[in-house]
Amino acid sequence: MDEIHSTNRERWNALANANIEYSRPFLEFTPEQATAYVYRHGVLKDVVGKQVLCLASGGGQDSAAFGLLGAEVTVLDLSDVQLERDRQAASHHGYKVSTHQGDMRDLSIFSANSFDIVWQVYSLNFVPSVGPVFRGVARVLRPGGIYFVQFSNPFVHAVDDEAWDGNAYPLKHLYIDGEDLTRYYPDWDVTQPDGTQVKLPGPHEFRHTLSTVLNTLASNGFIFLGLWEWMRKDENPEPGSWAHFTQVAPPWFSSFWRLEK
Repeated sequence: MDEIHSTNRERWNALANANIEYSRPFLEFTPEQATAYVYRHGVLKDVVGKQVLCLASGGGQDSAAFGLLGAEVTVLDLSDVQLERDRQAASHHGYKVSTHQGDMRDLSIFSANSFDIVWQVYSLNFVPSVGPVFRGVARVLRPGGIYFVQFSNPFVHAVDDEAWDGNAYPLKHLYIDGEDLTRYYPDWDVTQPDGTQVKLPGPHEFRHTLSTVLNTLASNGFIFLGLWEWMRKDENPEPGSWAHFTQVAPPWFSSFWRLEK
């Protein structure tokens, strides 16, 4: 499609080949674990037989959870390696999965009203504009369908969790919608099984302001159902640690929406 597509595809393939945690398929997942994972927010109740699109959610994790619960699962992801992990998980657990390499901004390969649920874990911030994504999701979801989407907390997206100065994590960047944040953290560290780290170029990542995300969802016919902040659980986190940072400034939001047409 464009430079962002080609660069992010290449870099996510490299990250997945380096065994980044998001590309490790849930091969040991049980139906009980899948139940806790999919239903943990209390919004989804029964996905048996539901048509589910895991959007830009490759890696054999989310598709495995839905597959184990009896949903009919389709995955669209930019990364060829991530999609191979989805096929690996399906073969391991014995359910069917349909995989498609593609960009979340273009869902034209799917017919209108094709899915009951669109499930999108953290990936929205890898494209510069949310509009094409939300319009595409609204088209492929059936009326009354559910959209789960995670996205970065835009107020802290460009704040380095290692920037603890003894008192605070300073907010030092302007709050700019659509800003390419890659220059703030051009490389990602991928921890290996032996504890060593591999440094690889990170994908393009963009800030989307809260008003842009919420208002664009609303303008495409989505009704808000709920929002949850993600924080690392730790009763006494060490100041300057990742757990401490997440309890000062939750880095991600998870949200549920229902499509009204």
